[in-house]
This record gives sequence, structure tokens and C-alpha cells, in this order.
Amino acid sequence: MAKVCQLFSGSSGNSIYIGWGDGGILVDIGVSAKRCEAALRNIGVDPAGIKAVFVTHEHGDHIAGLRVFASRYKMPVFACPECLEEMRFTGIADNRVNSHEINGVLSLDGAFAEPFYNSHDSVACVGYKFTLPDGRRISVCTDTGYVTDEAKRVAAGSDLIFLEFNHEISMLQNGSYPYPLKQRILSAQGHLSNYAAGEFAKELLQSGTTRFVLSHLSRENNVPEIARQTAVSALAELGAEEGGDYRLWVSPPVNEGGLIVL
Repeated sequence: MAKVCQLFSGSSGNSIYIGWGDGGILVDIGVSAKRCEAALRNIGVDPAGIKAVFVTHEHGDHIAGLRVFASRYKMPVFACPECLEEMRFTGIADNRVNSHEINGVLSLDGAFAEPFYNSHDSVACVGYKFTLPDGRRISVCTDTGYVTDEAKRVAAGSDLIFLEFNHEISMLQNGSYPYPLKQRILSAQGHLSNYAAGEFAKELLQSGTTRFVLSHLSRENNVPEIARQTAVSALAELGAEEGGDYRLWVSPPVNEGGLIVL
């Protein structure tokens, strides 16, 4: 039985729990170790049972609590080579952190992790597909300006995906952000819009994905109901109905809904 939860989501910090058997893993720790520990305990998970942390990229909202958490619990940390080199250079992955490169499919306690490259303004950014011992496939695809061909290939057929619905384009264009920041977010190395994510969701549904967790929503340039409606409308173009053909959740900045059980 697979259990997943977006503990934190958005520019204030990101972390995802994926569990099976008697343990699980984290994707990113973008809040303090103390807050991450409390969030895990709140969903009934012992932080000491975390088997590994997988890092998407080196931005602070994804690694703020990594060094303290990983050194405290002595679990391995995996990141793509470019990201790991940067984290070692900045001292995040120091000699107290058991850090390793992930270059391809990695086996961990009966599960498999497969990274895929995203397009973001970091030294490198990856998403992941996790194939759990029961065969369930969970993917994480956030922080990307567009959906790369590699992401489409690897994430296809996932049972559940955490998918970035960062911004509503019109809200961003007419909002208060400085022009250079707007251009950064809208660029090919920025963040995924509601529309682009909805189009990818259609491809995923056709590949067999039936559970979507809308992630990394901007507080300033998005509204949860707009993101949800964009996804529902996109999938309706395929004749799919929520609750029958698929299920959908929208991640708040801090988890409020507990675990999703597959």
C-alpha cells in the first residue's frame, strides 16, 4: 500500500512524503528540519523511518532544512550530479551529509527511483518517478518552464503525479511582480502555468494516470479554484469526469488533508 502527502508546497517551502511498508522517502526539504519533523509526525510518520531524501534542485525553498535533517537521521541524500556539486560547494551537503549522485534508475528498499530533467533556472533540476514494491508509480514534476520530452517519457503511466500548476498567466502578467521576475517565471526556465500543466495532464490521463496532485501554486499569481478548474476543464476535453475517471487534489502551502492512500 502506497501513502503519499505533500507536506509543504510553494515558494515558502516544498516537501513531499512517499511511503510504503514500514518507511518512506522525502522529495526535498524546503522548510526547517523542525517543521519537517512536526509535519511528518502529524501524519503519523516517524522521521527516523525516512529511508532517503531525493533533491530536485538547489533552490532554498527545496533544500532549506536538508543539511540538518539528513545529518540528524543519517539517511542518504540523492541529487543529480550538477545539483550535488553545487550543494557541496555551498556547504549544504557537507561532510555530515551522506550524499550521493543519482544518474539513472536507483534501487532502494524494494523501490526504484528514476530521475528526469526539467527546465528551470537552477544549475540543474530533476523530477522523479518512484516505482514502489507493489508496482505503484508515483511521479513528481515541479519547477519547470515547460514539460520536457524526458519528463513526458518517464512520467507516462504514473498512477499518481505531483504536477506543478504554478500560475495563471493573466494574473501574473497583470500582477505586482517586477517585469524581470514576470519574464523569468514565464520563460522556458521558469514555472509551469495552469494551462501548460492542464495540457500535460491530458497526456498523462491518456497514458493511464488517474490521480493528480496540483502542486507549487503561487500565492500571488494563482488561486486554488482556478488551478482546479483549469485541470478539470482540460480533462473534460477528453470526456473524463472527476470522481469517476480520475481524482484530483490541490496542495495548500501547508498540508491540511493528511495522507493519500493508493
